[in-house]
Amino acid sequence: MDTEEHRRTSAAPVTVPGAAVDASARTARRAAESANEAEAPRQLWVEEPAVRPRMADPVRTAAVRAVIIMSLTMIQAMVAYLCTLAGSWLAFPMVLSSVASTVVATWGVLDVWVTRQVWNQRHGVVSVPSSTARQLRRERRRARRTARGSTRIRDREPQGQPGTGRLSQA
Repeated sequence: MDTEEHRRTSAAPVTVPGAAVDASARTARRAAESANEAEAPRQLWVEEPAVRPRMADPVRTAAVRAVIIMSLTMIQAMVAYLCTLAGSWLAFPMVLSSVASTVVATWGVLDVWVTRQVWNQRHGVVSVPSSTARQLRRERRRARRTARGSTRIRDREPQGQPGTGRLSQA
């Protein structure tokens, strides 16, 4: 049985006292929905807007790197444990390398944190007066104002005559 057929057969009407008006409206709505379904099949995957914005590329790269390093460290620690239980000669080198991998995994997590903080500060997410992004925006605004001002002065001056730099000729 197809999903659509299952929905049609399993939709049993529910009767509630005093809901006769709602039932007729529901019937009309179902008829309209079935007409729409006949025209175009319902999509299997519906895009929904994300609740949180996507992570920045450098932060996401650091996070993926940290997850891979941590998973390899956990696998290595498990192998070291099993080698220790088995009494293998490989146990001691695996334990030493697991300790080193733990240090590297800690570095990976700290890298994610630092990368996220730096990205937030540079791209204006942090609204602190000492923020680098705020100063960069201020400099860009200042440059735009001076560029606009110079184009206004050039537009005001008649062609071929140098201006006096005053707004009025009085």
